[in-house]
Amino acid sequence: MLVLFLLAAAWGRPAAGAELLRLEQSADAMGSTYSVAVYGEDRNQMETAVEAAFDEVRRLDNLLSNYKPDSEWSQVNRSAAEHPVAVSAELYQLLSECLHYSAESEGAFDITVGPLMKVWGFYKGTGRLPHKAEVLAALTRVGYGHVHLDPERLTVSFDREGLELDPGGIGKGYAVDRMVEVLKQKGIHIALVSGSGSSIYGLGAPPSEPRGWKITIRDPKSERKTVATVYLKDESLSTSGSYEKFFRAEGKIWAHIMDPRTGYPAPGMLSVSVMAPRTLDSEAWTKPYFINGRQWAARHLQPGFRAFFCEDRTEQACAWLQ
Repeated sequence: MLVLFLLAAAWGRPAAGAELLRLEQSADAMGSTYSVAVYGEDRNQMETAVEAAFDEVRRLDNLLSNYKPDSEWSQVNRSAAEHPVAVSAELYQLLSECLHYSAESEGAFDITVGPLMKVWGFYKGTGRLPHKAEVLAALTRVGYGHVHLDPERLTVSFDREGLELDPGGIGKGYAVDRMVEVLKQKGIHIALVSGSGSSIYGLGAPPSEPRGWKITIRDPKSERKTVATVYLKDESLSTSGSYEKFFRAEGKIWAHIMDPRTGYPAPGMLSVSVMAPRTLDSEAWTKPYFINGRQWAARHLQPGFRAFFCEDRTEQACAWLQ
């Protein structure tokens, strides 16, 4: 169900002097809740644009969802170990970018992490502590080097049985970017698009704040506290935190952010936030920065990016990467 609010916004006026309207809407898709806030002068145009953005995320649900057996993503997982699977140009490009992230992150980002997420119970649940043998068995079915793309035929193939692509590390970011593009095509110049509050893009600036959309980064130890404030203007922010999914076992906290090279949740970090021009990039890069840590990130920070770290210390240390 869509939740629709239309409010007259007295905070700013366009050049012609007419009051701007604010429209907010949200919907569930791809296992997440997506929300949109837009400003404009024409109510009908705004409603049409926002509905088109949600049509786009519903389309992507049928393309990228690994929960839907008929999705293109699921078809690849089901058959790519048996024979090359022809895919759309859109999915091929997205998988190409994922393999690029994997290579650039020295394997900390791995689109084939699916078997590990399942054995740790994070696929559809809150987690469980597996036996070491289970982890080792899952690791034999993980590794982006086993995924092969054919640029001429636009096919995907696996050279190992049991491999499984997991869209969890890039799905929301890609969907947010696509929704923003649809809004722009429909004449919207001021908007905030969010995927579950963890992957966000600010288009333009709201009338009340020329610096951009004000976004707070929460304290990973307390959702009521804020550790940083940013302003998004034609830019994205994504956050990965150990507080999103975790469980306690054997006196430790085990979070869902998995190091695909070891088979175990990455230690040492509480949350990482990344600002980048594209939400796909900001979402993808939060994982390698979280897994590899601050010093690695300082050497590998992508051009035009900013990164904010909250490390797991006795005295919590949250700061922007310098």
